[in-house]
Amino acid sequence: MRLSVVLSTQETGFKALAFKGNFKKNVSRIASYGYDGVELAVRDPELIDHNDILEVIREHRLSVPAIGTGQSWQDEGLSFTDPDPAVRRKAIERIESHILLAKEINAVVIIGSMRGVIREGISEKQAIDWLLEALKICAKKAVEQGVMIAVEPLNRYETPLINTAVQGIEIIERVGSENLGLLLDTFHMNIEERSIEECISDCGDRMFHFHVADSNRWYPGAGHLDFKSILKTLLDTGYKGFVSGEFMPLPDGDTAAKRAIEYLKKLRYLET
Repeated sequence: MRLSVVLSTQETGFKALAFKGNFKKNVSRIASYGYDGVELAVRDPELIDHNDILEVIREHRLSVPAIGTGQSWQDEGLSFTDPDPAVRRKAIERIESHILLAKEINAVVIIGSMRGVIREGISEKQAIDWLLEALKICAKKAVEQGVMIAVEPLNRYETPLINTAVQGIEIIERVGSENLGLLLDTFHMNIEERSIEECISDCGDRMFHFHVADSNRWYPGAGHLDFKSILKTLLDTGYKGFVSGEFMPLPDGDTAAKRAIEYLKKLRYLET
């Protein structure tokens, strides 16, 4: 099983990132810890030098399994369900730019918090209609570019839209595009799912990417989740993608990243 960790390419207020700041130094450290890849968190692809980023990543022989887009929501307020049509349009255009970057580096595009929330005065039906409209546009663009999109169920404290895998699958089926799948995250599943293992088994080949953080959103091994059981279940589905760490930089980013990979590599199911 290949392991990666999330790295921001730009300054951000998002907290659950072990690495942000000097990109080159961070990539070098991530590679030195033994990770196989780096998941890029990108706020705006038009504000970064694609060639420079690819050169650094290739220099360290790392893969890029996925591109996170949530900083566009966290730092700019862009979402698919904003009452302002101009904001919704800009959100779609931003994801389309992520899709073009993803094509360059053969990565999955993640739709997490960019789906937005339900604003006051807006019905749930209206918000979901806007969400479906945006996902259909983005999925079509992604098909044209040969890119996969992974929708991430988030816990209820972050959004009322798509909290569980079942709700994610329902949205995916309503969009009706084969390049649309799920990203499952152990931190969110621990809050919303009856059983993490059952959820993983039920999703099967609908999973395009997988995030790990412990019950407290620290690195795996710092909380109470049974990652041996979780990862065995994941492998039993036939999942061949990356397991990517998205956790708080506690006690600091480097320590979290080192302890995460040390812990995950000790699990015997990663050795098969």
